[in-house]
Amino acid sequence: MKRGFIAAMLCVAAGVAGASGIYPARPVKLIVGYSAGGPVDSAARIYAQHLGTVLGQVVVVENRGGAGGAIAATMITKASPDGYTLFFVGSPTLTMAPMVQKSATYRPLKDFTLVGLLNTYTNALLVAEDSPLKNVQDLVAYAKTHPDGLAFGSAGVGASNHLAAELLAQRGGVRFLHVPYKGNSPAIADLIGGKIGFMFDVTGSAVGYVQGGKVRALAVSSATRNPALPGVPTVAESGLKGFDVSGWFGLIGPPGMPQPVIDRLVGANREVGRNAAYLESLARGGYAPSISGPTEFTDRLRQDLTLWSDVIRKANIEPQ
Repeated sequence: MKRGFIAAMLCVAAGVAGASGIYPARPVKLIVGYSAGGPVDSAARIYAQHLGTVLGQVVVVENRGGAGGAIAATMITKASPDGYTLFFVGSPTLTMAPMVQKSATYRPLKDFTLVGLLNTYTNALLVAEDSPLKNVQDLVAYAKTHPDGLAFGSAGVGASNHLAAELLAQRGGVRFLHVPYKGNSPAIADLIGGKIGFMFDVTGSAVGYVQGGKVRALAVSSATRNPALPGVPTVAESGLKGFDVSGWFGLIGPPGMPQPVIDRLVGANREVGRNAAYLESLARGGYAPSISGPTEFTDRLRQDLTLWSDVIRKANIEPQ
């Protein structure tokens, strides 16, 4: 009985310590749902370094790749909600994977603690350097006269660049031929080689190919131009008014995280977002800061779920 009482008091003391601002008292694990070296991993490691400085603890990045981040997301739903296991999540894992992957059984709005958005990114619409298509209007016009005759590549069925192209088709009133690949790299290779007509790619990744003269960027998918490709117009500027597609990275955790821990992380993120070195590193990668708290994050997630569920339904994409 006495031992049970002591154990109970220790638990209470631990809870009070967490609520009093002692968190974090040890290193924090930051899960990334993609393999090391990719754009998500690179962005996560930059963020982890700055977050660790603000928190006064080491933030260790751990890669749990597979299924477009769904494996990592499922792991997070079962982790301890103490704030020591967090997830640097890319928007497709929450806004697309649950609707296109049978293995993604989690519920984006219910099975996680949403801490906040961190930054946003845009996609670039790419064609081969020697492509006769000079702008988005050329691309749409060609597709109208050649139904299913213009092939585009993606990182796989339901990938963000697949759905971005499907939205482009729907807004342009045309049909494209989808060629799914196992990742962006082989798709880019076939784009350069002329085997496919176009593809979307994250601007940060696309810049190197554009600057190297391998591909041309016809447009970027966001509402405003991207600083990494300042001379490239938006899709909306190019004739498809209202076209606005951007992805994001956010910080989430297991369900049931204590409010003091959430508040500490939200405050830390805002401090990271004011760091000049962090902002400079984002700009180099084609990212834009978008620090928010749980409420704004929830609103953005709902908005994107509505957008992509509509695109998936109209494109008749079945879960794989």
